[in-house]
Amino acid sequence: MDFYSQFCVPPDTTVDLAAYDPESTDGITDKAVAKALLEADVKRLDKLQYLLYAENRRSLLIVLQGMDAAGKDGAIRSVMRGVNPQGTRVTSFKKPSAEEMDHDYLWRIHEAVPRRGNIGIFNRSHYEDVLVVRVHNLVPEAVWSQRYDQINRFEQNLAENDVVILKFFLHISKEEQKRRFQKRLQDPKRHWKISEADFAERKYWDDYTEAFETLLSRCSTEWAPWFVIPSDNKWFRSVAVSRIIVETLEGLDMQLPPPTVDVSKIVLE
Repeated sequence: MDFYSQFCVPPDTTVDLAAYDPESTDGITDKAVAKALLEADVKRLDKLQYLLYAENRRSLLIVLQGMDAAGKDGAIRSVMRGVNPQGTRVTSFKKPSAEEMDHDYLWRIHEAVPRRGNIGIFNRSHYEDVLVVRVHNLVPEAVWSQRYDQINRFEQNLAENDVVILKFFLHISKEEQKRRFQKRLQDPKRHWKISEADFAERKYWDDYTEAFETLLSRCSTEWAPWFVIPSDNKWFRSVAVSRIIVETLEGLDMQLPPPTVDVSKIVLE
């Protein structure tokens, strides 16, 4: 099954999220099968990361976006648990600091882009500047409306400099978000995850949906594609994300570099 083609948003597509089923499991109904697929991908990703690191020619940037409780943390935890932390960095983008506010909105993003040979994971990203900023009118429309093209140019520049970009929108239903919030309220071990802001943002569900539809429509490009991942079922979300990452890395045909010394002449005493 080609997960890449299945969930990729083709460039110049007008996205209507109502047409995407967040409960879909794409024909996989057995959780045991999904678990086996995920385990195989986790092991394969470990080997692919080794090649990426050794080859040191390019990097991989994974962007995760979604409504609150969509499973960004869970996806990182389940899919990336087998990789070497030495070559992996997770960056969570929250409200900009005073220093970050004194720069353009992409400054803090560029600083976190992974170096060659590494994997970078963005938990939220530069797309917050066409999401939260738009929904809450933090800057005029004349400002945020220009950012789609700016982001496309920024990502194209990264791609032209050997950054492979994969962007995942974790698509959950409003009903599933409510169930996840309720579980947090009922489980004392999850109370630390509760934020008043999360609950307040539910009032803007339709506004965020519209904002996501715009960015998916305008910013899924050949060099930095967006994928709409059905995420009501956490186990399928992880399989879909892991499959796409593995398929992409395998498609790079990475090779181990030649040795820098003549190993045949090395004699161990």
